[in-house]
Amino acid sequence: MSKKAVAIKRFFEDIHVVGKGEGYLAYKIIETAREHDIPIKEDAKLAEELFSVELYEEVPKELVEDVAKVLEFLYNMKKT
Repeated sequence: MSKKAVAIKRFFEDIHVVGKGEGYLAYKIIETAREHDIPIKEDAKLAEELFSVELYEEVPKELVEDVAKVLEFLYNMKKT
């Protein structure tokens, strides 16, 4: 199984998938995030679940709690 990466963005109250890729494309997504000081959280299980979401679609309600935990982690990481 090749590495997967999913980029998410919060739009007001909703969270959307704004990028995704596997293999080389996953590497480029991660590299671009690092170049722009965008925090990264590795969670292979959640990335796999989010990979099925179409680009620019809202994250399914059953994944919102898991995604919120990642966003909270990233928010706290930026504060330090």
